[in-house]
Amino acid sequence: MSAKTYAQWGGIILLVLGVLGLVLKSLGPFNTDLVEDLIHLAVGLLLVYAGFRGTDAQAASWAQIFGIVFIVVGIVGFLLPTVFNLLPSGLRAADNIFHIVYGAVGVWAARTYKPAMG
Repeated sequence: MSAKTYAQWGGIILLVLGVLGLVLKSLGPFNTDLVEDLIHLAVGLLLVYAGFRGTDAQAASWAQIFGIVFIVVGIVGFLLPTVFNLLPSGLRAADNIFHIVYGAVGVWAARTYKPAMG
């Protein structure tokens, strides 16, 4: 998977999760706190932009950055479910697993980017 593909599909997935969380108020095993939904929307928009309009290097950079952030959030979520009281409902195991897997795929996709030698 290329960084552009990750940014495109990963961004779309986060946008859908953010909208569904705001509209439905419940996504089964996933948390739908307002802060998390807004973060999903903001990150989703950035990734969609990088994936569809940005360069390969930009997509790889955002995939790397958000990949690391999502891995950290997943790990922190297991230890401090409310993430320092930012999420009143607290992250659940499904959220943490999603964040870690989503982040790992982002880091891996970013690593597939190889700049052109000029």
